[in-house]
This record gives sequence, structure tokens and C-alpha cells, in this order.
Amino acid sequence: MSTDSGSLRILRLGLTPYEEALDLQEQLVRSRAEKPQPDTLIIVEHPPVITMGRNASGEHVLFTEEALAERGVTLVRCDRGGDATFHGPGQLVVYPILDLRARQRGVRKYVSDLEEVMIRCCKDFGILAGRKEGMAGAWLGGEGTEPWRKIGAVGVRVSKWITSHGLALNVTTNLSYYQLINPCGITEHPVTSLEKELGGKGPSLEDVTERLLLHFSRVLI
Repeated sequence: MSTDSGSLRILRLGLTPYEEALDLQEQLVRSRAEKPQPDTLIIVEHPPVITMGRNASGEHVLFTEEALAERGVTLVRCDRGGDATFHGPGQLVVYPILDLRARQRGVRKYVSDLEEVMIRCCKDFGILAGRKEGMAGAWLGGEGTEPWRKIGAVGVRVSKWITSHGLALNVTTNLSYYQLINPCGITEHPVTSLEKELGGKGPSLEDVTERLLLHFSRVLI
């Protein structure tokens, strides 16, 4: 489903294979670079998939491609930044196709803005998230003896100032899939979700999507 919000077009794809969404991103990036048009925000869930960014180390995927396939998980190599990560049902994935020049942002500020969107979204559901120095994404913990844990990931690509890829926020994600990888190359800190942090009573993906869109509009529009 497609909707328009001022200068931003929103595409809600529902559950869509990763490679299909990747093809759409590439088409939109080319189109956005060629002529003036509204920026696009893709909202999507993916069937279980492990993606490896352009600098990913194969050692951070802990099973062979055949073993992953037996578990219903595909493996895809892509051109975003970052290492290995997981996408699956119950995870809110957002791919902004934006012209950073028009928004007067550099890449570092853009990544920080994506983190801020997730941090504000988590707060709406009673979860205090923040940043961890030297590690991208939205994080919980780090206070006193509370362990660090990651709730949202960021991995982007910028070509001719047009963005693709984006953020992934764990809402009701099956966290056991993360045992298949070292998420983003990190071995010392676990991954969490809104559902886990709220004692198994996570909000719906639809509710989280609406709050995230609100914060996206406030932070990046």
C-alpha cells in the first residue's frame, strides 16, 4: 500500500522477501537520482533472512548456507554498511530513500537521526533506549550492573547522496534466530526486543510502526 505525506511517499509492503525489497530500493534510488520527486519510506517485514553487508566477515555467520536453508533462513549479500544481521517476522524494517542534500545532512548525522527515531519510539512504549559509544544502533542498559543489549540496528548505503537500506527495530522478533550469527560482528552483547523487555507483552507491529513514522517525521522531515 502506498500513501503520501507531504514530500514523503510511504510504501507499506507487508511481509516481503528481502531480495524483492532490495530490487525495489535499487529502482527507487536510480529514479530519485535522475529527477526531482518525493522521497520514499519503505515499511516492510521480511521472512527469516541473514544479510551480510559489504564489509561483513563470513566467520560471523555461524552456520553454512545449507544449514541455514534447513532452518528456513536465506542468506543474502548486499551493499549496505555493517556486518551480518538478521531480519524476520515481528521486526519493523524501514528503508528510507532520501536525498540528503535536500535535507542538509551528512552521513554521520543521518545515521544518528535513524538511531534517534528508534530511541524515541522505544520511549513511547516505556523502554529507555540510548546509544552505545562506538556501536551503531539503539541500545539498552549500561547503567550500573545492567548489561548492554541491542534492540535496533542501523545499516545504510549512500550513493550520490541518495540513501538506501536503513533501520530494523525488534518488536516481537523470534530472538533465537540471532544464535545463527554474531549480530553486526558483536559477540559480547545480546540482542533484545520490545516484547522481551516488556515481559512477553509486546505492542503490535502496527502500533510501533505508527509511532516510528511520527518520530521519523519529527526528526528527519
